[in-house]
Amino acid sequence: MRLADLREEYKNLFDNATINPDWAEQVKAIADQIRLEKSRYNKIQEAIGVPWYVVGIIHNMEASEDFSRHLHNGDPLTDRTYHVPAGRPVNGSPPFTWEESAIDALKYEGLNKWEDWSIPGILFSLERYNGWGYRMYHPEVKSPYLWSGTSV
Repeated sequence: MRLADLREEYKNLFDNATINPDWAEQVKAIADQIRLEKSRYNKIQEAIGVPWYVVGIIHNMEASEDFSRHLHNGDPLTDRTYHVPAGRPVNGSPPFTWEESAIDALKYEGLNKWEDWSIPGILFSLERYNGWGYRMYHPEVKSPYLWSGTSV
């Protein structure tokens, strides 16, 4: 998959998406919590360049904003990950700090090298992080990782 092929789709979907009314309170609470943890997410941004709000979004999606869980997939920091990607982080010994794990997860997914932090670029990087399964095997369904709780 290439961003160039999906940029317009992401832009159009984002521009026309609305938050479903029954999700509005939950979305606001998540956004408020991410902003509350900005200083912690900002440490990751300073270390590897991924914007703090992208780190926060991934943290919510993968670990329900629980700092005792791996950013890779929500497994506990007390051991290496056992779900995909299993065996992360490779370096160091458990228990891992959330920051160690977050940096490893984002580097593993190549987000430390990603440069396009526009809305389409963020959506592409998030869908890639979660996997292309919906797009490849169920193209009639837009990825819930991006669009659940919206009109899309």
